Amino acid sequence: MGVDRAVRARGITKNYREVVALDGVDLDLPSGQVHGLVGPNGAGKTTLLSLLLGLSGADGGTLEILGVPVRRGLAVPDGVAGFVDGPGLYPALTARANLAALASLQRYGARAGDEVDRVLHEVGLEAVGDDRVRGFSLGMRQRLGLAAALLTRPRLLVLDEPANGLDPAGRRHVHQVITRLAEEGCAVVLSSHRMDDLAALCAEVTILSTGRVVFTGPVAKLAAESGPVDFRVVTAAGEESLVTGTAELDALVARTIRAGGAIREVGPVVPPLEAAYLALTETQPEASAEGVRR
Repeated sequence: MGVDRAVRARGITKNYREVVALDGVDLDLPSGQVHGLVGPNGAGKTTLLSLLLGLSGADGGTLEILGVPVRRGLAVPDGVAGFVDGPGLYPALTARANLAALASLQRYGARAGDEVDRVLHEVGLEAVGDDRVRGFSLGMRQRLGLAAALLTRPRLLVLDEPANGLDPAGRRHVHQVITRLAEEGCAVVLSSHRMDDLAALCAEVTILSTGRVVFTGPVAKLAAESGPVDFRVVTAAGEESLVTGTAELDALVARTIRAGGAIREVGPVVPPLEAAYLALTETQPEASAEGVRR
């Protein structure tokens, strides 16, 4: 790809009148990596994704995308694709016609049909390619939006809740597509409220709260910073216990086994990633004007 770092942002600010949407945000995204972006409603996630897609410009700070400085009012470089707030589609057209219209803008020429077939296959929608989009479920529209982004053969893919509305099979399929893209060198930044998606896909994660970065780093580091975890333990006899921390959990399991009992179920009450996220964000106030700081 020729660019080791797909995104480098330093001190990014963005204001909407009196509301500060982004307040000195730094972000580093290497090529070939999936990076998660999470935060409460009003944290600034949508604003940051919009900046990466060139849908909006920063008021301050510096932003480089695919090695190219992006200044206020200038478009992002070629190789960037994705969507925020759901993909923009023509409901009266078929999935194939939607993609064909976009392919024509990519100057594929005679290869446009082949490219459309390629991306429909990649997202698992070839069977409904000739169906009108107005009849698609939310999950199918999300997958079609991903197909539209793949038409550009992106080097930076920006996705807002890509697994929204997907059934388990659809989520697995989309996860496979995203993982493959990263393995091929594409940088992927995705926003999600699902911590299990982050754990499955992301190497690193950035948490925003009230327009500021409150954590950025490896997913494993975030999980380790959750502090003591409460575990729910259920024995074969149906007895249920709640313990805090692995030391208490080990002791309870050992006592149960010594007494001749058996453990039927054990697991965290709140997964470590979610616990860490809540600890970092739950004390931060949400924006007073929903949809302004986004």
